[in-house]
Amino acid sequence: LVEVEESGGGSVEAGGSLRLSCVASKSYRTNCMGWFRQTPGKAREAVAAIFTDGGRPYFSDSVKGRFTISRDNAKNTIYLQMDSLKPEDSAIYYCAAGQYVAVPELASEYSYWGQGTQVTVTS
Repeated sequence: LVEVEESGGGSVEAGGSLRLSCVASKSYRTNCMGWFRQTPGKAREAVAAIFTDGGRPYFSDSVKGRFTISRDNAKNTIYLQMDSLKPEDSAIYYCAAGQYVAVPELASEYSYWGQGTQVTVTS
C-alpha cells in the first residue's frame, strides 16, 4: 500500500502563486505521480503528471505555461508550482500515484490517492 499526502493549498489572489507538495510513502513502487483537481458537480480532471524515469511531464492545456511539476526522489516528493493563478484554478487538488501508469491524464490509471487540498483563487 502506498500512502499519499498533499500539502500547500490555500487562498491567493488572481495572478499569485502557490506550491503544492505531495509525499508518497513508497514511491519506489510507483512509476508516475500526478495532480488532479475537482470542483463541485464536475469530473476530476488531470492537471500535471511526472514519471519516475524523468520522461517528459504531462500538463493539461489549461495550465501549460503557468504550472510546473518537479520531483525529489530522495524525499519521495513531487511539487506543483502554480503561477499566474486564475479564479478558474480554484478546486480541490488531489495527488495520485500509480505503479503502471501509461496514460498520465487518466485518473483510472492511478491506484493511490491523497485526501486533497483546497486551492482558492480570488479575483
